Amino acid sequence: MSVALVTAFLGCSLATVLLLKWRRRRQAQDKIEKARSRRERALEQMGRAAQRFKEQNPDHQSAPILSLTLPELCQKLEDGSLTPESVYYTYVDKALKVTADVNCITNYIAENESQLLHGNSGERKGLLYGIPVSIKDSINCKGCDSTLGLTKRLFQPAAEDAVIVQVLKHQGAIPFVKTNVPQSLLSYDCSNPIFGETLHPLDHTKTCGGSSGGEGALIKSGGSILGIGTDIGGSIRIPSGFCGICGLKTTGNRISKKGIVPSIPGQRSVFVGLGPMARDVDSLALCLRALLCKKMFHLDPTVPPLPFNEQVYTSSAPLRIGYYVNNSYSMLSPSMRRAVLETKELLEINGHVLVPFEPYHMNYFMNNFFAPGFFADGGATVLKSFEGEPKDPKLQPFLLMLKLPHWLQRVLSWIIRPIHIRLSRSLRNLHERSVKELWKYHLEVEEYCREFIAEWKRLELDVLLCPALGPAFKSGFPGRIPEIISYTVLYNFLDFPAGVVPVTTTTKEDEEELKSFKGHFNDLGAKLLAEAVKESVGLPVAVQCVALPWQEELCLRFMKEVETLTREKTRKR
Repeated sequence: MSVALVTAFLGCSLATVLLLKWRRRRQAQDKIEKARSRRERALEQMGRAAQRFKEQNPDHQSAPILSLTLPELCQKLEDGSLTPESVYYTYVDKALKVTADVNCITNYIAENESQLLHGNSGERKGLLYGIPVSIKDSINCKGCDSTLGLTKRLFQPAAEDAVIVQVLKHQGAIPFVKTNVPQSLLSYDCSNPIFGETLHPLDHTKTCGGSSGGEGALIKSGGSILGIGTDIGGSIRIPSGFCGICGLKTTGNRISKKGIVPSIPGQRSVFVGLGPMARDVDSLALCLRALLCKKMFHLDPTVPPLPFNEQVYTSSAPLRIGYYVNNSYSMLSPSMRRAVLETKELLEINGHVLVPFEPYHMNYFMNNFFAPGFFADGGATVLKSFEGEPKDPKLQPFLLMLKLPHWLQRVLSWIIRPIHIRLSRSLRNLHERSVKELWKYHLEVEEYCREFIAEWKRLELDVLLCPALGPAFKSGFPGRIPEIISYTVLYNFLDFPAGVVPVTTTTKEDEEELKSFKGHFNDLGAKLLAEAVKESVGLPVAVQCVALPWQEELCLRFMKEVETLTREKTRKR
């Protein structure tokens, strides 16, 4: 074969490859444009529905409804002093205004409006009768996409509701919107190429958190009174803490995950927890009370039939509480540290026993368990989900690291070690594991969990008080500081229920202290954290409350105590 023919063949091959790539990009962009147009039509439908209700009810007042807590609203719907229509269209109208400000809604579930008529038919009402509920994008709702911010998942509507959505409807709730997430869910920022970025409702330069970020922004802004999220590393707790609302991650199998689209299909090392997000703890408890019913246990027999334990939640007995303000791996921002210490003092003053607790071998945990848990296949599953996809710029560094051959990951790890030691260690652990190595890894995680619980039992703890991530980071920074989720991801590996409660706001004194922040390692990660939380005066800061597996009611009881004491302190000021 002549050189000219070889050259022509190679040229044609290259042109074909480039043409196919261009075509895939064009097809993806066309799908995005269609999806955005569809969302605009859905939002217009929301607007027409709300306007129609206003015209038919000119004396309707929204403010009194929006001011009610979930338990108060449920009571008024139950006794008939409010109608489901008045509540539903009030929240539809408010949600529409909120998403115009922060871009948090991806779809309107118009079909569920039929529940308004169905709910007035005289049948049993349910614990959440007439309550509009927002649903995270990755939770299947019949007739809607669950995109995860990926174009390949567009225009593939779910054939049926997830079990959790079916149970919500069984209890009289009306799922009315789906909310935005970061692309693939593997980020605690909140943006994707399809629907764009969801902004923090109090400061648009900040992120609302992720991956349940759309939920956090919508609820904080008053556009939803109750939302459902998922959590694989802090995905309920981080946006709840950033936005200043309450959120609970349950034990992995306390609530059915049937109909939930996972971020890493087949991954079993890190437990995913579902849970409610709301403005207060009583709302979380009411939602969990409604979910833990015979209907869910019937729809998904793999879920243990454990109904809500009222006695535990309503108990007023003093608690023995472990606490820590430092995990020796990622140092806290000044406001995070102050939040824990002030909450500890409040609890002690009110008769609870506080016991210092040291998180068990956190450096070992993060260096040896974190990356292998998510990426035992070397990141192949994640990378496959991004094939042919436009990529969110905030995820590009993460995806680039996964794509590198392991020898290059090790070289890069060695190069960056002097300036970013934690990222260096993570890079060394991104390689694919053999089956033998994976089984050994699982044994090590099990042993770590046993030793963690043994220390908990030795100290005779009821619950644990620890930091929640905050205040809200500047947009784009979460992808640059993955190690800081050590404070939340630990409890996914352990499969402990964990929730967050806002307790304070960032002060000028916190900002001043931040100027000398150096972290544990005085490395690039510490500098990035200081930059991420800078200029946050007035933004909410939360604490995290943790209990042993299957003890969600005790976790909520502890959260309620923290919330009550914090509010009492605020009122006295």
